[in-house]
Amino acid sequence: MRHATFRQLRVFDAIARHGSFSRAAEEMHLTQPTLSMQVKKISDSVGLPLFEHIGKRTYLTDAGRALHEMCGEVFDAVARFEMAVADLKGLKRGRLRLAAVTTAEFFLPRLLGPFCRRYPEIEVALEIGNREQVLDRLRVNADDFYVFGQPPQSADVEAVRFLDNPLVAVGPVGHPLVGAGPVPIARLLTEPFLLRERGSGTRMSVEKFFADHGRHPAVRMELGSNEAVKQAVLGGLGLAVLSRHAIENTPGLAVIDAEGFPLDRDWFLLRLTDKRMSVVASAFCAHIAEMTGTPALLRWI
Repeated sequence: MRHATFRQLRVFDAIARHGSFSRAAEEMHLTQPTLSMQVKKISDSVGLPLFEHIGKRTYLTDAGRALHEMCGEVFDAVARFEMAVADLKGLKRGRLRLAAVTTAEFFLPRLLGPFCRRYPEIEVALEIGNREQVLDRLRVNADDFYVFGQPPQSADVEAVRFLDNPLVAVGPVGHPLVGAGPVPIARLLTEPFLLRERGSGTRMSVEKFFADHGRHPAVRMELGSNEAVKQAVLGGLGLAVLSRHAIENTPGLAVIDAEGFPLDRDWFLLRLTDKRMSVVASAFCAHIAEMTGTPALLRWI
């Protein structure tokens, strides 16, 4: 591996991430023959094949998986060094990587805006996905921080509560239950409900709430995003339970005053326990601690 170049590692990493030589070539702005030549050189250095082709997909071999893990460590070390040098020069410069579940898209940009204005030289990469997608990124250490409504139970993860996330019952303006005063749970459940997909943190909270009261909602439809749920509610297909953050500034939606609501939930910022904090990650921690009044985040710095 002494003969492998940093450029070759970048090429290999792109193929491993995309599972495709053509998509990796596009990302790296290389022709496929040039890309293949770089892969051959690094495979020769390793002495074992790094990829195997099954149908149209490209998969990592055992040696490829080991090398891909090493690439992540190398790239992280280089990024930390670059950030440390920038910090010594009196600059905050580098890349911050965040991943968050879908509902966080309704408030996270409002926290990131002031951070980006404060540190214009920091590039922020924000990935939004459902719970399983963000958990997948957490498992492979793809980001600096993760935002969840319900953090996974793992000894490898540290989680700090930093923001309220109340869940409210919602319906379309004009629905008989809107403005009807405190609505009993039994009456609420005579209406059809629209729920997020199984595995969603919001859905888990909703199902637990009704199960604790010995009841179950009549599910008319399962939908894969908050926007889809909101549009279905506006279309008169049923009621829903959503984060108050998700319904702000949504014309046509109204909160229903229902027994037991809002459900008290929180937003959590997560990181892997043993992950080393970069200069940029430390700056982000300090920013979120200041913006949300969460001094507990400062112990990560």
